[in-house]
Amino acid sequence: MRLKADLTLLVVAILWGSAFAAQRVAAQLHSVYFFNGARFLLAALILLPFTLKIRASGRQWLWMSATGSILFVASALQQAGLVTTSAGNAGFITSMYVVLVPFVIWIGWGERPSWIAIVAVALAAFCAYLLSTGGSFAPQFGDVLEAVAALFWAMHVIIVGKYAPRFNPVSFSAGQLLVGGVLNVAVSAVAERPILPLPSSLVQAIVYTAVASLGLGYTLQIWGQRHTPPTDAAIILSLESVFAVGAGWLLLHEGLSAVQALGCLLILGAVLLGQVRRWGRIATLEAGGP
Repeated sequence: MRLKADLTLLVVAILWGSAFAAQRVAAQLHSVYFFNGARFLLAALILLPFTLKIRASGRQWLWMSATGSILFVASALQQAGLVTTSAGNAGFITSMYVVLVPFVIWIGWGERPSWIAIVAVALAAFCAYLLSTGGSFAPQFGDVLEAVAALFWAMHVIIVGKYAPRFNPVSFSAGQLLVGGVLNVAVSAVAERPILPLPSSLVQAIVYTAVASLGLGYTLQIWGQRHTPPTDAAIILSLESVFAVGAGWLLLHEGLSAVQALGCLLILGAVLLGQVRRWGRIATLEAGGP
């Protein structure tokens, strides 16, 4: 079951990574809250027929509201960042949430991170700098927004891992998407000018991300994290960064400089470094150690 859950999370990483290209298309039209609101609500609507016989408790609504609110903040920052940065940059900087997960767990649940996790965070921050500046001293504002969004993605992975498995995964996914969608639409009505008529490229981006990365992706994430601890899930889900670069290169013809490519490799190294201690523990246990 654990292997099946890990493979499921790998599929989620592919879906999320490919969605960065679609999000970049929408960002170039300066659509942030409307785009997020439309795709969140459409995804919730797609899942609705599968939840009609499921009655959510008050406690479930509490956690769906919490994760939906975090999704609103994280997705807004991510989408706003994509206005001025590439899909590949956004994907790799977002992957920093993996090394942030142990620290969020420390602050929220009192589990102290190892020294390896501290080194991994420092390395990831330096790599994000290389990725966003190319070695100069002028980071893109969009990359800064992506880095802040990474903190909220870390919070989302942790809360989903700890609380969502208590409830039906489809209804929980639909509920958090509904909350996130309503919040985005409300802000869009106040902060954005409507884009009329809707460009076909924006409609396609909304439909693809609603079906693939949201409706299917978040539902599979919740199921997969039933059998995978938050930290382990984060390392698998962080592979979305690799697929984000691939989608940006294949669909949007984006490229990376040598320094930025080095930043990508080092970020992956930081992500893997953050898991060394855990893997070592597993190996010790399998060998019959204490």
